[in-house]
Amino acid sequence: MSNSVSTSELVHTYAQEINRRIQELSEEAASGSLDDAVEILKTALDRGGVIQAFGTGHSEAFAMELAGRAGGLIPTNRIALRDIVLRGSRSVDALGGSSLERDPSVVNELFALSPIGPEDVFVIASNSGVNGSIVGLALLAKEKGHRVIAVTSMEHTQRVEPKHPSGKRLCDVADVVVDNKAPFGDAVLELSDGVKIGAVSSITAAFIAQLLTAGTAQRIAAEGKTPPVYISANIPGGDDHNRALENIYKDRIRRDA
Repeated sequence: MSNSVSTSELVHTYAQEINRRIQELSEEAASGSLDDAVEILKTALDRGGVIQAFGTGHSEAFAMELAGRAGGLIPTNRIALRDIVLRGSRSVDALGGSSLERDPSVVNELFALSPIGPEDVFVIASNSGVNGSIVGLALLAKEKGHRVIAVTSMEHTQRVEPKHPSGKRLCDVADVVVDNKAPFGDAVLELSDGVKIGAVSSITAAFIAQLLTAGTAQRIAAEGKTPPVYISANIPGGDDHNRALENIYKDRIRRDA
């Protein structure tokens, strides 16, 4: 792609790249690719568990998409690395740069600070799937007896070296792996000087989060039950509806700013 490409051509090419991946995910999901993950999520909720969502860097957007938004499941909790500063022992300086997400030693404190119950399930997103905190939390969750669902780029993760001392990638630890279809390096538009722009993983991961949410809610509804789903706080009665359901999971889910 030339660096003199028009804006309309750039938009069209990027949209094609995104749409192709969304279509692939849609067709695979319709054929049952997410069924195992959805069954794990529904089983956890049936047993009174909470869905624990975790991602670092831009993959935190996936956790935000899964936990605490309109149209989403209420028994969901977002774990964030900043928790060890807000609630734990680390100083705010620890949040600078990417060292924290690469540090496997943070996960024991992070786990201890999080409101995790015995029936909870973990959904962990990481495009690369190799950073220490990501793999470390997945390993610790498994050690504690929790099921783990991974959302990662299989193309990217297989082309980079694991950074966790175990030598494992997120996909090696998880019970179920969902491929976000992002390419190696994430970006899909190459300029003439070799620089790539136009990342896709945040968009495909958000779509996956919504498919998992919809699939879980649909299975609950199919049994004649009302799925515990948020409605927008910006419509009449929204706050009251949401607060009543959140109270069922009091002290087990956090809704930090």
